[in-house]
Amino acid sequence: MCGIAGIFDLTGERAFARDLVDSMNQTQFHRGPDEGGVYLAPGVALAHRRLSIIDLASGQQPMQSEDGELCLVYNGEIYNFRELAAELRQLGYRFRTHCDTEVILHAWREWGERCVDRFRGMFAFALHDRRRHSLFLARDRFGIKPLYFAPLGDGQFLFASELKAIKAHPAFPRRIRPSAIEDYFALGYVPEPDTIYRDAWKLEPGHTLLLTCGRPVPAPQRYWDLPFSPAATASEADLERELLARLREAVQVRLVSEVPLGAFLSGGVDSSAVVAAMAGLQDEPVNTCAIGFDVARFDETDYARSVAERYHTNHFERTVSADDFDLLDDLAALYDEPYADSSAIPTYRVCQLARERVTVALSGDGGDEHFAGYRRYRLHMAEERARGLLPLGLRRTLFGALGRVYPKADWAPRMFRAKTTFQALARNSVEAYLHSVSICRAEQRAKLFSPALKRELGGYSVQSVFDRHAANCPAEDPLSLIQYLDMKTYLAGDILTKVDRASMAHSLEVRVPLLDHPLTEWVSGLPPAYKLRGGEGKYLLKKAHESLLPRDVLYRPKMGFGVPLADWFRGPLKERLRSSLLAGGLADTGLFDGDTLARLVNEHQRGLRDHSAPLWTLLMFQAATRDDDLSLAGD
Repeated sequence: MCGIAGIFDLTGERAFARDLVDSMNQTQFHRGPDEGGVYLAPGVALAHRRLSIIDLASGQQPMQSEDGELCLVYNGEIYNFRELAAELRQLGYRFRTHCDTEVILHAWREWGERCVDRFRGMFAFALHDRRRHSLFLARDRFGIKPLYFAPLGDGQFLFASELKAIKAHPAFPRRIRPSAIEDYFALGYVPEPDTIYRDAWKLEPGHTLLLTCGRPVPAPQRYWDLPFSPAATASEADLERELLARLREAVQVRLVSEVPLGAFLSGGVDSSAVVAAMAGLQDEPVNTCAIGFDVARFDETDYARSVAERYHTNHFERTVSADDFDLLDDLAALYDEPYADSSAIPTYRVCQLARERVTVALSGDGGDEHFAGYRRYRLHMAEERARGLLPLGLRRTLFGALGRVYPKADWAPRMFRAKTTFQALARNSVEAYLHSVSICRAEQRAKLFSPALKRELGGYSVQSVFDRHAANCPAEDPLSLIQYLDMKTYLAGDILTKVDRASMAHSLEVRVPLLDHPLTEWVSGLPPAYKLRGGEGKYLLKKAHESLLPRDVLYRPKMGFGVPLADWFRGPLKERLRSSLLAGGLADTGLFDGDTLARLVNEHQRGLRDHSAPLWTLLMFQAATRDDDLSLAGD
């Protein structure tokens, strides 16, 4: 795992100052503390920080081809690099190293832009081709590895693994993108391809971008999407066996490492399934780690311990305080743009713990999206059945009116929140799903945003993000549609971003076998009933593991990492919340309605309502943007 950065001249062959490139590179030191390197040539500068995992003696970057025509900086792992190297040797290519980096160089020369079709793994890379006067950027299929870019007005094109490296360039304008504010307060993150800044973007997962000197920046090209092609008909028992075999193989290719390797073990289904597969593939005990909390309702260590004992893992765990709010400023610095998933705090701690024993850890991320594990899928499908009983026009009139007049009851379980249900039934499927996952819903954002911000938005809504992805979804059934929406938004923008930043903060590589693309292609083609059946998510995954994992691990309610935000804002963070959001803070930026900010803070701190989710979202926005240009275009 590494960090990459660089500058490409779109207009000529200007020379870039080494001090500037070094400063950009140094901001990502945490991503690669083992080695660093810089490549300078007319019209290009490439920089790299290395965390050594494979071929420790060689594989240094930036890596040039033997003839000096190509130069590469790369972050990630290509798990099938040995097979590709053998194929390339048969085609006449010679290798100087035993690492996957050199495979990418030769693959570009042989297959050009389609080389990414051959790669199985997680990656983000930039490859300069001197002969073509080009720079080729690519990102893996699910966005496990990040890649940002920013074209400047003078023809410089910046790119990096993290925004902080781009922000280190003195010519980068840190102007806030108004539409990203709308997106962020709905979702808690800024979805691809946008960033919080007007002049920077993320390269979307499964996309490439080919730049050529003297030509305008083209639109990125998609090279892969989840197919949802129907799988071959088979019995349930056969599907269980095939799933276990595919998962085992996806884990096996991720066990190649020359440094200590282990796994996260939360006590949930996904991480437990990964550990079970690892235990069957390794002669030595699997290194596993878990964190517990000093508040019982957040603690899952008993379940993690039961799996560790079953597989005799080398298990270590640590209990941390639920009042771990001291990380707030660290999180803002890590993520570089507003990010409101509070589970980033325990994720940071479990990565910190893992790094004490290992350099590489396997995780269970991606299981909820691909096997339909989220509770919201079950609720959405129940609402979908109700939506099917009446035409949309009638539902909008009838349930829209009921949703407006029915009292709000956020304190109640969702099944008893009739206002929320009425609002969902008045919408189409995509609108309803966005409504259900929003932190601040449309009517709340309308009250929160200032008139000036709303004028700047000009009618823009986050709904357009979901509509764009829905239009591209290759599946027709409603469950696959919302899974696809999550994979394009929540998985990349929230889950994988969280794990990348938390792990890289501790120079830890995290590998994600449940996002192995051959496995996910097969899973996407399974009938929806093998994912969600009778209200039980991850149906086939759980059935396949009934003989391998304890029943109370498989069939207990999902917990996830939680933190007591509501208590923090009435206790230790009470004054910080007021100073950050009210006079002297966000209230003075002109972006938000001051009365709404005061109402949210006062109602929460008086115990009248639980506004912890929007308040955390506001607090993280303030922490992440305090040094940015928050002025609107009309100011």
